[in-house]
Amino acid sequence: MIKIAWHPIYVHPLPIGHRFPMLKYELIPQQLLHEGIISVSNLFEPEPVDERWILLTHQQTYWESLRDITLPAKEQRSIGFPLTAQLVEREQRIAQGTIDGTRYARVAGVAFNIAGGTHHAGSFWGEGFCLLNDQAIAANYLLNNKLADRILIIDLDVHQGNGTAEIFEQNPHVFTFSMHGDKNFPFRKERSDLDFPLDDDLSDAPYLQKLSEILPHLFEQQQPDFVFYLSGVDVLATDKLGKLALSKEGCKERDRLVLQQCRESGVPVQISMGGGYSPQLKDIVDAHCNTFKLARDIFG
Repeated sequence: MIKIAWHPIYVHPLPIGHRFPMLKYELIPQQLLHEGIISVSNLFEPEPVDERWILLTHQQTYWESLRDITLPAKEQRSIGFPLTAQLVEREQRIAQGTIDGTRYARVAGVAFNIAGGTHHAGSFWGEGFCLLNDQAIAANYLLNNKLADRILIIDLDVHQGNGTAEIFEQNPHVFTFSMHGDKNFPFRKERSDLDFPLDDDLSDAPYLQKLSEILPHLFEQQQPDFVFYLSGVDVLATDKLGKLALSKEGCKERDRLVLQQCRESGVPVQISMGGGYSPQLKDIVDAHCNTFKLARDIFG
């Protein structure tokens, strides 16, 4: 059974003006339940992650400034959210949801976190709505517990995974691949193991052609035993922040390429659903639901 981490109590730890991007976290499971794609048994609600796992990834002084709500105002502005205890707890639950997802993926082949994809959080900073880097925390959890030795992080959010790149820059056990808008946030990029910057207004065909060329070589060269996939839907043409021009079908085919490659290679994959800022929530929800439907069809 494919498991999905969701966060029903902690979806709105923010003032009203910040809530719009968060609504998808409620609407995605509701839509999947409504269509009969999942049942409540597919959903699980994670506990807050233990700080010992956070400290494998984030510097202690940074984590303590989050935990104690003492992060300087300038750094809070970089994150984009006013810092509260409830928001920090939500981030802890998201990180634990991704850790739990690795366990479920090792059984079912794939698992989801409706939230997550907090790839702008580096070892000692937060920015771009990201406080704790959920997939980096989960990757270090796997390595520390000897549950994986070669990890591949596939980041197809429209924004570079700069925090993830910085965290693993010197780690030979984790290979980071980011395919992202060249002229989009963050404007100061870090160095992933493989970065592929994209021009504005790139459409389905050239995007999918390049991805289909890269993925088989990555799996052949890296021989991963676990994959993290950040499936942000801010690549859509409708996205107000993305600057790319993918259709919903193009976004769906992107996901198919990744998931089919994982399935054919026999490598479990944890998926965090990442960014999506289209003005119509339906576009965001439909694209994310497509990812889950594909996983169900491919992994059974």
